[in-house]
Amino acid sequence: MSGQTLTDRIAAAQYSLTGSEVSRAVCKATTHEQTPPKKKHMEYLIQATQETNVNVPQMADTLMERAGNASWVVVFKALITTHHLMVHGNERFMQFLASRNTLFNLSNFLDKTGSHGYDMSTFIRRYSRYLNEKAFAYRQMAFDFVRVKKGAEGVMRTMPVEKLLKGMPTLQSQIDALLDFDVHAKDLDNGVINACFLLLFKDLIKLYACYNDGIINLLEKFFQMKRSQCKDGLEIYKRFLTRMTRVSEFFKIAEQVGIDKNDIPELTQAPESLLESLETHLNTLEGKKPSPTKDATANNSSPAAAAAAAPAKPAPPAPAGGPPARPGPPAKPPPPSVTPTAPAPTAAVAAATTSNALDDGFLLDLDPMSSSSKGGAAAAVTGWGGGKLTV
Repeated sequence: MSGQTLTDRIAAAQYSLTGSEVSRAVCKATTHEQTPPKKKHMEYLIQATQETNVNVPQMADTLMERAGNASWVVVFKALITTHHLMVHGNERFMQFLASRNTLFNLSNFLDKTGSHGYDMSTFIRRYSRYLNEKAFAYRQMAFDFVRVKKGAEGVMRTMPVEKLLKGMPTLQSQIDALLDFDVHAKDLDNGVINACFLLLFKDLIKLYACYNDGIINLLEKFFQMKRSQCKDGLEIYKRFLTRMTRVSEFFKIAEQVGIDKNDIPELTQAPESLLESLETHLNTLEGKKPSPTKDATANNSSPAAAAAAAPAKPAPPAPAGGPPARPGPPAKPPPPSVTPTAPAPTAAVAAATTSNALDDGFLLDLDPMSSSSKGGAAAAVTGWGGGKLTV
């Protein structure tokens, strides 16, 4: 179905009669046309969120109402419009959404009007779950991971340990909900889902930048944390490693559909030695004996340890018939033995390993705003999928 339907025109006219220009713009942005919401309607709604005399709850309620439509096109565009306002609108729009007990209840949504409706309904259910998770994360943290400052002076890099250990699982859940969208290049066959994918792609870059900042902060403080904190921190780090693979797969889809490679970050796998160092430190705190294999590997990797382990060379034999060799100086007493499980040396070595890994740059040092600047990913695909959407 293409073009505005009679239903679209009637709905817009009804809101015009009641004097609600904001609701009329919402209707215009969520028509039955299989194209992304038009730029002019999006800009109007973004500006409306900045006006103090605009009723934000009414705007949100109209979007919820449009999301209750039977057509997958209208519902999808209502979600896209909501997502767009979450990212670019005034923060009070996000605050209102986060204050609601329920946002989108679309877990059972199904458009049975055709095979395309069935296919798109699956992605609508997943997309609505992500937006719900996005609003929930804001409620938990009182800020949006996508919009906060990133980098060395960013929110996640400077967050205290206690708050970091509570915030990272919330961030991980939001990233999981985004990755669960689970789209493939062949599914991106119309302007509506393409607009959705582009918003998700840009969110993921910024979320992962936050995630990366949090992990760097966690590793820098790991060897000063309490045992229970180290245990939680290690689990967070392990989950981070598994998500790196899924994030890479999402970025590959972005590349396949034409997003410029320069706008897609490259992820480098962390060295295994770093995880081993963290596990060894936690085992030390818990009083567990280190693994003999790992201990031997760690010892052999040290030049000093290798020298200590090497057998002493025997003294050269005296030449036959010569005078007896003079006795050498008395042997020095052996150095005091160091228990392998002593926490100080283990923590120091492990901390050095962590520092080296960070210096080697296995973690991202993303510029989270690079994809949102002019000429970035959005500009590269403005016309992609048969419609335009400024994200």
